[in-house]
Amino acid sequence: MTAPDPTPVLGGRDLDLTDPVHNLYAFGKVWSTFGDEPVYSTFHGTLYGWFEGRKLTPLVGFQGTGVTRCRLDDTDDGPVLTLRGKETGFFTDLASGEVLDVWDNPFTGEQVEVYHFLNDRIGGTVGTQMPVLTVGDHHEEGSMMNDDGTREAGAGVPFVLPWQVYGDEVLLEWDYAHDYPNPVDPLRWPSASTGERINPSEHFTIYTSWDDLADLSTPTAHFRAGFSRISPWWPWMRMGGFALDTPAGRSNGVMFGRMFSRSCRRGLDDVPAPMRRRLEERHPDYLEPPTDWDTGTILSTWEAFARDTPPEV
Repeated sequence: MTAPDPTPVLGGRDLDLTDPVHNLYAFGKVWSTFGDEPVYSTFHGTLYGWFEGRKLTPLVGFQGTGVTRCRLDDTDDGPVLTLRGKETGFFTDLASGEVLDVWDNPFTGEQVEVYHFLNDRIGGTVGTQMPVLTVGDHHEEGSMMNDDGTREAGAGVPFVLPWQVYGDEVLLEWDYAHDYPNPVDPLRWPSASTGERINPSEHFTIYTSWDDLADLSTPTAHFRAGFSRISPWWPWMRMGGFALDTPAGRSNGVMFGRMFSRSCRRGLDDVPAPMRRRLEERHPDYLEPPTDWDTGTILSTWEAFARDTPPEV
């Protein structure tokens, strides 16, 4: 799975963050690695329940890992960045940090089985135009990466990201927001589904070093990020049809998450210990980097849940 040296694609120039090709290189270097040695990343934080007119309720810890590789090739269609990886997402006890198998839903009073998310075939390609991201099978309803509301998706927007450089400190905003048919059909999973459509979004504020990013002799750049997400309730929470009386009226509520995200300088030693133990005991293959460049499909918990869980009706 050795990747070619990406630097010839840069045209022999120093890093230029106004150039779409150089943006491909910089994005791959922050989010992944061009090298053969695996680079692990992890996220960890807390999910909250929000109802209009009510104080946020801490619900569960949310942690996950990623191990990804990338390559930058000069193709007949122009430079292309390929990313290929594996990812996990686990739900943990707020007090102990241990991975949960069952969860006590504070709103419904029901004890539910937790559905952890594992995807060993995630990836895709990005060219010099800003990509339109799609999830699961709904390729006709994609969302442009870093959509600021001023540009039409798929209208030839150059792949130039909103980097901010302050000396050695480099900041990057990375956002995506989806709206597409819910794979967990409310007619088939009435207690798991929150409706006919879902609209999850994730938002990152990424920090890295100019010295790391611009050093063309190194395959990866260490990053740290703030990571937040807003979405309907996950299907395993069994919140379908649930609404709460609040001072502002009857509310169906949503989920809000606040997490850290970072690449692991010390490898697996930087992965939260309870999650690492769970992976080593039950899913050790997710600690191994991918061995091919066969890019897969971006899945969310909804797609995976619908594929793995028999319908209720």
